[in-house]
Amino acid sequence: MTITTMRGARMHAVGQDMRIDEVPIPQPGPGDVLVKVHAVNIVPNLANILENWTTWFPMDPLPTLPAVFGLDPAGTVEAVGADVRHWEIGDRVYVNPGRHCGACLACRRGDHVNCESYAFSGYFGFTPKSIDLLDRYPGGLSEYMVAPAYSLARLPDRLDFNTAARFGYIGTMYSALRKAGAGPGKTILVNGISGTLGISAALLAPAFGLTTVYGSGRNSGLLEEVQALAPDRLKLRSLDDVTLDQWIRSETSGRGVDIYIDALGPGAPQETFQAGLRSLARGGTAVNIGAVAGEVPFDVHWFMDQQMTFRGSAWSTAAESQELADLVAAGALDLTPLEHTIYPLTKINEAISGVAERHGGFSNFIIDPQAG
Repeated sequence: MTITTMRGARMHAVGQDMRIDEVPIPQPGPGDVLVKVHAVNIVPNLANILENWTTWFPMDPLPTLPAVFGLDPAGTVEAVGADVRHWEIGDRVYVNPGRHCGACLACRRGDHVNCESYAFSGYFGFTPKSIDLLDRYPGGLSEYMVAPAYSLARLPDRLDFNTAARFGYIGTMYSALRKAGAGPGKTILVNGISGTLGISAALLAPAFGLTTVYGSGRNSGLLEEVQALAPDRLKLRSLDDVTLDQWIRSETSGRGVDIYIDALGPGAPQETFQAGLRSLARGGTAVNIGAVAGEVPFDVHWFMDQQMTFRGSAWSTAAESQELADLVAAGALDLTPLEHTIYPLTKINEAISGVAERHGGFSNFIIDPQAG
């Protein structure tokens, strides 16, 4: 007998727990693939999506409810739609959640992240035009999901699904480092280096040839554990012990760092963000990936005179996801320090609440829709 339905974790209303529903197994359209989901990363921000998103960020729409969420899936290709090339049944893949329309001016320029309808499948959209893509492509908290073939990254055999499902947050740091021009000879400061986003800089430092990475956070114990990942490259201090910009100036003979990346979340104090900006060297670049909230004042005239750059960076592209997979395959990126905590789909709400007790950025909370 052909199975036509599957289990999916759906959000029915903002502020309510997800429910496990029986829903139809989606069918891949032209250019799409059907993926059997083996792992989905539960990102720390998911709790904010469920509880507060429509209040905090009403300009960024959610999918039409009820909807299957789940941002960072990995699994195997189960079926391919018409016009799909290069992908076959059985291929092991990570599914990048970025969705673009392919027709707007940005897409025709190949700038897919700036698509007028850009959306994160299983999460939220970035413009009022995102609804169609959000509803067409539900997220990964289900036994199967449909995704456009352009969103896939091929996984090497040495990379397990649980680790690959962390590619979203690792990719966010990877993309920020690339945009900032990270490489040999560059110095970098990461605010929040012990967190889920920030720890990626410590893991990626060898692949970028970074010899000096400064990092800050609150928890001294966690910072010591992160320090042990690359003791010759990392210089870490607790924000309870130093004023960020004064520390960096003292470490660099007054020069400052070439790159500042802020990986702290919306609830973080703005003062440390501002201190990070003041840590930049002349011509330096600041990138915000942690979503520090609110209007943050800084000295624009000083930025102009010092020829500095400030920019935001949202997630990463499917091509960058593939580069991460290739770095793992080449042995240039070691993700074994991640600690997997795995739940069946039926425990989705426990997993979301459990993230609050995570072991800093080392914890990797995973839902396995095929378990239980």
